Amino acid sequence: MKSTEMEPFVYPIASCIAGVDEVGRGPLVGAVVTAAVILDPANVIVGLADSKKLSEKKRLALYDEIKEKALCWSLGRAEPEEIDQLNILHATMLAMQRAVAGLSIQPDLVLIDGNRCPKLPMKSLAVVKGDNRVAEISAASILAKVTRDREMEELDLLFPQYGFAQHKGYPTAFHLDKLSQFGATEHYRKSFAPVRRALGLE
Repeated sequence: MKSTEMEPFVYPIASCIAGVDEVGRGPLVGAVVTAAVILDPANVIVGLADSKKLSEKKRLALYDEIKEKALCWSLGRAEPEEIDQLNILHATMLAMQRAVAGLSIQPDLVLIDGNRCPKLPMKSLAVVKGDNRVAEISAASILAKVTRDREMEELDLLFPQYGFAQHKGYPTAFHLDKLSQFGATEHYRKSFAPVRRALGLE
């Protein structure tokens, strides 16, 4: 079992900090989903960690607690068509911009998981492995992951033959087999190589 303890992080001086993370850069299907969260220092949430290291039960419990206790939160997304037009990196940056723009409180510093920041109207800082070091980014990772996982479960009801609820759109051997067998629906990212192959574009 992976440790769910947060690694130490020295916060920059700022009066209002938002954390931002994304989920869904690797899948072949569906949107890339981002979240931005401003936590309430007076309303501490215990157990925040990288969403991938948490059990589904713990993730769901924290999802509800974050939405209830955070000062504000917002979701952003980029759809498969935008991913195909822009490429996955630029689409992810766009989705992050949308999440920050949706916050009801404007932060004066945004901490982004990863090694690069989107263009924002306020200061931003990229934090490598931020989802395991910064509580705000961890909270954002949980909101984004639960949201996207639920979208994949809904898609599974429409297209049960692909097994989306199981692999969440990632290119597992099972998923690639079903993709070659049934072809790509309109929800697929047509610029991704395995999808292009399934469509006969390569």
